[in-house]
Amino acid sequence: MPPRFSCFPANPLPRLALLLLLSITPLAGASIHAEHGFGEKGGDGSIASDLNPAGLVAGIITEEEGRRRAVVYQHGRIRELGTLGGNEGFTKAINAHGVVVGSAQTASGTWHAFRYEETLGMRDLGTLGGNSSYATAITRDGRVAGYADTSGGDFHAFVTQADHSLQDLGTLGGASSYASGLNVHGVVVGTAQRSDGYRRAFVYRPGEGMREIGTLPGGRISSATAINDAGLIVGASETEKRRWHAFAWDGKRMLDLGAMIGQGDSYATAVNAAGHIVGSVEINGYEPMTFVYKEGVMTVRRRDDGLYLTNKITDAGLVVGAIYTGHKFQAFAVSSRAAPPPQRGNPLDWLLITFVIGASGVVLYKLQRNYRTGVQGHRTRLL
Repeated sequence: MPPRFSCFPANPLPRLALLLLLSITPLAGASIHAEHGFGEKGGDGSIASDLNPAGLVAGIITEEEGRRRAVVYQHGRIRELGTLGGNEGFTKAINAHGVVVGSAQTASGTWHAFRYEETLGMRDLGTLGGNSSYATAITRDGRVAGYADTSGGDFHAFVTQADHSLQDLGTLGGASSYASGLNVHGVVVGTAQRSDGYRRAFVYRPGEGMREIGTLPGGRISSATAINDAGLIVGASETEKRRWHAFAWDGKRMLDLGAMIGQGDSYATAVNAAGHIVGSVEINGYEPMTFVYKEGVMTVRRRDDGLYLTNKITDAGLVVGAIYTGHKFQAFAVSSRAAPPPQRGNPLDWLLITFVIGASGVVLYKLQRNYRTGVQGHRTRLL
């Protein structure tokens, strides 16, 4: 008849040791994150360009070979938007009604701005007389901004009119311009070249035309990237030290957000209805970190709590973009509220752990000795 203790593992002591250690080791804090990416296959990457209030993501899937596909994503399902007859496409923005804008290749291989609606499919927005165009922003009422080639070979900022035709917004006296944002009042922001060749952030108001915003003190170049419905404009400007600093412009003064960060080059990429601003900061050549400026407070997110690509911030406070895994991008969103830093251990905790481990060693030694005694046929006992 087999011994009574043969139903137990051959040696239960390693498992008992593990239980002892787990009972006295503090567990690290954990953050709950959504699943990375869109569920794309294998080596494909993904980027979240924008997110609307219904939770519909305008995104991009980049295949391992480099081909880009314009998609929307929601509830674990990907919808392919297709192209304008070519091979590739990408999204830039989506509005509350689910209308997506971006650019896609035509059958001839040129890129054209598109407007996509689920019921109508993809619509080619055309150009300003040249070969290519790119859509960058869309309002709730469906107005689109971007830039397109002209018949003269330069590219100019545009905004769509009621019939979806493109209105050329001109420049600041130079050859080129591009629009990157607009609001429900038809106010467009972007970057335009001056007659001296320098590019400056601009604001275009219907009936008033294009106006230069300027730069931070000592800077030569600036660029506006987004505007909210209240008219707050964000972007980046060169400084007198030839660094790039994110800025916010309220129509009267330019606030230096980069100075609040204190180091590196920073770029504001988006602003929501509440005036909360997000962007990226690059310090000493390291990978970008997300910054969030809201209610007068600047926060630079830890690399494990932010995004590599910081694209948009929703009115609900989600920051949208992508993380970088080392070989590809994966679409992701984080809250504009920073996660608490990992808790630092109390030295007294480690002193207690050392003591308990030492005491448990004595217990384990006696258990081992008595266990062997039981195997040899003698009566077993706990201690």
